[in-house]
Amino acid sequence: MFDFAEMIKIQDIASLLESVAPPHLQESYDNAGLIVGSPDDTVTGILFCLDSTEEIIEEAVRKGCNMVVAHHPIVFRGLKRFNGSSYVERTVIRAIRERVAVYAIHTNLDNVYFRGVNSKIAEKLGLTGTTILSPRPGQEQVGAGLVGTLRKPMTESYFLQHVRNTMNAPCIRHTRLLGRNVSRVAVCGGAGSFLLPDAIRAGADAFVSADFKYHEFFDAEDRLVVADIGHFESEQYTIQLLFDIIREKYPTFALHLTEVRTNPVHYL
Repeated sequence: MFDFAEMIKIQDIASLLESVAPPHLQESYDNAGLIVGSPDDTVTGILFCLDSTEEIIEEAVRKGCNMVVAHHPIVFRGLKRFNGSSYVERTVIRAIRERVAVYAIHTNLDNVYFRGVNSKIAEKLGLTGTTILSPRPGQEQVGAGLVGTLRKPMTESYFLQHVRNTMNAPCIRHTRLLGRNVSRVAVCGGAGSFLLPDAIRAGADAFVSADFKYHEFFDAEDRLVVADIGHFESEQYTIQLLFDIIREKYPTFALHLTEVRTNPVHYL
């Protein structure tokens, strides 16, 4: 019987993830990749999450994991001090102290079609015939958002209820209903308002995303229904997506889905 703990290095896990979402596909502002830790360290266990926080590091230690794989990078901008004055600094300090590696796979995972963030959303919503909503020039399988078709058209009200139930969203902020059926649907995990013109051009009846500002709802101009389900809610199934990628190659390794709900937004 092989001892996988003696065989798997952090770099092995990083390489597997990057075979799905290569680092060069991340946006220029992003900071995906190995943020804390050495690529040559042996992995004892992996904890998958959406956000790296102090509580996540504590959970990793408790479960015997010395690697955290997150969707969102804990560090976006350069840190000039490490005195624990912010949750970012405290998380990094705790990870270093506990010898827990932190790896983030962010906009590069957003930008791939196969096994990307948006394909997971489309799968949950039951969309078929999906394509990239805003493909990069000359790369049909790379780009932002996704658009596809429901297996059966739904009324707008029924569709919103379907989204709420499927995406486990406490509430949905949406534009006014237009009295039409929903068949073609655009999706974008996280902040997707920049894709609204693309969703309209693609002939979408509805656009499911998050983080729309007040005035951006006007931009729909009764062309489609915008459904803002919340940032965490739109990306929460990315945790399972990452887990499944690693489990396929290492089915007997110590892999854990976080039990911590890191969503900083609460609803009354």
